[in-house]
Amino acid sequence: MLTAWIERRIGGDVKDERVRSAYGKAASIVGIGCNVLLFAGKMLVGLLSGSVAITADAVNNLSDASSSIISLLGFKMADRPADAEHPYGHGRYEYLSGLMVAVMIMVIGVELLKSSVEKILHPTGVTFSWATVLVLVMSIAVKLWMARFNRGIGKKIESGALMATADDSRNDVISTSAVLAATLIAHFTGLDLDGFMGTAVAVFILISGFGLIKDTIDPLLGGAPEPEQVEHIRKKVMSYPGVLGTHDLILHDYGPSRQFASVHVEMDAKQDPLISHDLIDNIERDFLRDEKLHLVIHYDPIVTDDPRVAVMREFINRTVQQIHPAMTIHDLRIVPGNTHVNVVFDCIVPYDLNMEEGEIKRRIAKSVQAEYPNYFCVATLERSYVSGKK
Repeated sequence: MLTAWIERRIGGDVKDERVRSAYGKAASIVGIGCNVLLFAGKMLVGLLSGSVAITADAVNNLSDASSSIISLLGFKMADRPADAEHPYGHGRYEYLSGLMVAVMIMVIGVELLKSSVEKILHPTGVTFSWATVLVLVMSIAVKLWMARFNRGIGKKIESGALMATADDSRNDVISTSAVLAATLIAHFTGLDLDGFMGTAVAVFILISGFGLIKDTIDPLLGGAPEPEQVEHIRKKVMSYPGVLGTHDLILHDYGPSRQFASVHVEMDAKQDPLISHDLIDNIERDFLRDEKLHLVIHYDPIVTDDPRVAVMREFINRTVQQIHPAMTIHDLRIVPGNTHVNVVFDCIVPYDLNMEEGEIKRRIAKSVQAEYPNYFCVATLERSYVSGKK
């Protein structure tokens, strides 16, 4: 219901930077309010019952409120326009805020682990009350809703910071459920599992926090784009009449809705260059309008009426794919001479192929010369900027 209300209030296209920022700010404000209320309720119950697990869970909610404040600041700072010092904008502030949330999760895990181990070594009694059970059950319900709420908004605007917050809410559901289980077990059986439950929850939070740090730091380090995005760009470019192929796609991420890309597009060399240039302009303009992607296209004219080129391209493609299925070639041309023929081309080599460049070239050349004795390969090997993920 709240999500629908926010959507009605904000509306617009989530690819628009201002609309996207408004969604992020709204989700962060909701997170701050919910977590402050949960902190107050759990801290009161924890102090009255003497439960270290409940008190730790209350502090966890307070840190969650701090995380939401960090996310809010991240969205506000990322919303700042480009300036002379930052011509690509400030979008990476959102990635930094997501990283800070992940680090705070790790810190919480360490502190909870320390207090839980201390409770195991020096156990103290826990006072049971049904008010405690009620507060914990309500907390689980609220955190379940918050996990769903943040994940829904996070997916809608493709926000790593909100996805990290959603995972943190999920962790809170697990930790609070463990605290509730320990409280009930202690009451009905007399078995004190408060410290052990806290330890198990702390380990889970640490593992989850490590994964979140990896996920949030990837875009800052220049991680490979998602295969779905790469395929979407390729299919859209290939949908234009006159485009025969694409290669050498490079994506630069300066924050959500602030992506820049370049790609080589193959077109018939016989076509009027002015027509090809006009088509390229249209493709670039369409991507900026529809995808909010700043795309720069390099024009590669290819020969389509020389049967030798087509046959040789097909033969060498089969050859390199025998070395590795993901290997491809492009920009192939044939240069005849008095004594031999040079076959010049570029070859994309995947990162998971552990083979020396010299050995790759030798195997390609050997295969070509076995079929065409007078042909010599002049291959340029290059790594793909989009093959880091499967």
